[in-house]
Amino acid sequence: MTFEEYQKEAQKTALYPEAYRLVYPALGLAGEAGELANKVKKVLRDHGGRLSEEAREAILAELGDVLWYVAQVATDLGESLEAVAQANLAKLRSRKERGRLGGDGDDR
Repeated sequence: MTFEEYQKEAQKTALYPEAYRLVYPALGLAGEAGELANKVKKVLRDHGGRLSEEAREAILAELGDVLWYVAQVATDLGESLEAVAQANLAKLRSRKERGRLGGDGDDR
């Protein structure tokens, strides 16, 4: 499946009011990212960092939810996931070429 195919299929299940376009998926993304992080945290806390198959599957399920919300944010901004991915890789390539992968700040 391509990013484009995923984005089109995911859009079919986006059932939130037009008045909350962009806001709803952005908030959902933050919530799902938190759920993913919480599952990883529990692997550390409860299992000494050993990733069971059950925990792995739960984390992957949350990752799918994160992907759905990322797709909706892109759609609500009128952009393709493909374009978002390409722009991100171009930014990272530039940082690598300039020796700026480490550190902090958006404008490195």
